[in-house]
Amino acid sequence: MNILSVRNLTTSFRRNGEWHAVVNDVSLEVNTGETVAIVGESGSGKSVTAMSIMRLLPEKTSRVTGEVRLEGRDLLGLTDREMEDVRGNQIAMIFQEPMTSLNPVMTVGRQISEAIRRHRNVSVDEARRQSIALLDWVRIPSAASRFEEYPHQLSGGTLQRVMIAMALACRPRLLIADEPTTALDVTVQAEILQLIKSLQDEEEMGVLFITHDMGVVAEIADRTTVMFRSRSLETGATEEIFRAPQHPYTRALLSAVPRLGSMEGRTNPATFALLDTETASAVPEREMPAAGTRTVLEVRNLVTRFDNKSGLLGRVKSRVHAVEDVSFDLREVETLALVGESGCGKSTTGRSVLRLVNPTSGTIRVNGEDIQALSKTELKDRRKQMQMIFQDPFSSLNPRMRVGEAIAEPMIVHKLANKRDAMAKATELLEKVGLTADMGRRFPHEFSGGQRQRISIARALTLNPGLIVADEAVSALDVSIKAQVVNLMLELQESLRIAYLFISHDMAVVERVSHRVAVMYLGEIVEIGAREQIFGDPQHPYTRRLLDAVPIADPSRRSNRRVRAEFELGSAVRPADFVPVKASYREHAPGHLVKQN
Repeated sequence: MNILSVRNLTTSFRRNGEWHAVVNDVSLEVNTGETVAIVGESGSGKSVTAMSIMRLLPEKTSRVTGEVRLEGRDLLGLTDREMEDVRGNQIAMIFQEPMTSLNPVMTVGRQISEAIRRHRNVSVDEARRQSIALLDWVRIPSAASRFEEYPHQLSGGTLQRVMIAMALACRPRLLIADEPTTALDVTVQAEILQLIKSLQDEEEMGVLFITHDMGVVAEIADRTTVMFRSRSLETGATEEIFRAPQHPYTRALLSAVPRLGSMEGRTNPATFALLDTETASAVPEREMPAAGTRTVLEVRNLVTRFDNKSGLLGRVKSRVHAVEDVSFDLREVETLALVGESGCGKSTTGRSVLRLVNPTSGTIRVNGEDIQALSKTELKDRRKQMQMIFQDPFSSLNPRMRVGEAIAEPMIVHKLANKRDAMAKATELLEKVGLTADMGRRFPHEFSGGQRQRISIARALTLNPGLIVADEAVSALDVSIKAQVVNLMLELQESLRIAYLFISHDMAVVERVSHRVAVMYLGEIVEIGAREQIFGDPQHPYTRRLLDAVPIADPSRRSNRRVRAEFELGSAVRPADFVPVKASYREHAPGHLVKQN
């Protein structure tokens, strides 16, 4: 039975008095119990197609034509009130950027409860019970306490799980999932995909899955539509698309997919081999140099905790042990990857290193200088040499500043260039990360999520820093642009002698770019070593679980997926008087340390 039918969908935006088509004559359908994937580059029109189906685009600046039918009902012909009854009930959407999709002044639990009460005749207490059950269902630890927390108190991956819980709350007939697993680590991603699949089978729900992760497409999609420059280029059964792609762009897309195990036998990182979409000519990969000997970053016994307070007097009732006794070094021209589940402390470690959050204790030295001893003025000056690429590009860009000005601003603030030269450098960096010069005149809301991530990367490079903390720097990018940006980062690392602290949940990219890898779980490093040691000879059970959960970009291997043992996710929230046991490590091989207790 057909659930969704889209015919000749065309969506145009008005800019400078003219209409520009961003989705052009797209047709697709989703049947009962079927998953249809839409893949393509960032900016190709994938998300706009979903927003058009949901009728979430502003009427004054957008125009949608064609036909959109949900179980035979014409959605484009419904009144706004009728559409409100459809959204979140019969058709639900998981949005790409949870931080900008959730209300910052409402607790996450209240927002889920609101969706349930809007479409179901239940009491406040029953809505709360169902909301907590949903949070637990998507594997958010301490679900009852998280119900009362606000979006800014949760990690990006946890926020994404909140969005998934909210979308599934009313058991919709059609689920539109716009990059639903982008911010999730591979273990939770695998579980969420299984959760969506089980609900799909149980409710005979249709799923329209928008993603740039070809491994996820191979894992779950029955049929696939490939989009490029606002048009649908190729549609067919997923197995056929992967086995015998017909269009040059589809072949380029598949050639750029990072594959786990591709670095076997190599010591140093290597660029991706690329395929030009127009000429289908190959750009060969290149092995990068080994890490230098000079230590750029030295972290010793780093601890970062956050107090949970309650009552009129604000007494501390518990603490989040986000980072617990973490130590590592990072050398010049070296990439150390931090991997682990959402909420394990990866991002907090990166923010602590740059003093964006104040550590509880420990020592952090950058180029031999203790940054915790610096004054605010001294720290501002030193930050020319240490930059960060943030996980959520939209919230890290000023919405009222054109992106060209945002990229140029650090050079002007640090008096390294006048406005004219800074804008010229900003234009050059935009082109380096795969955007065009004229895009510098646009505002952040005019870009897709992947394009905003590229803007953030360009801004981090403006001051030629010696240390970059890259927090999920390529997580929002489609595979072809991801390969280009990773290549750019590696080449800049070589030419500018940059050290990267690379925070990521994408294990295939981590294998490609890193010299060493540190695996984190509940704020602690459970295994650290050279990249070939971690990927070739993983010792800790959690590390093996991470590697087992990586989706394989081959639909024929779905039935051969390894069964992952159940793993109880712990919580980093501890009582106020809790005293952690100091971790002990054994050296499995030179430089390869494994946590024992």
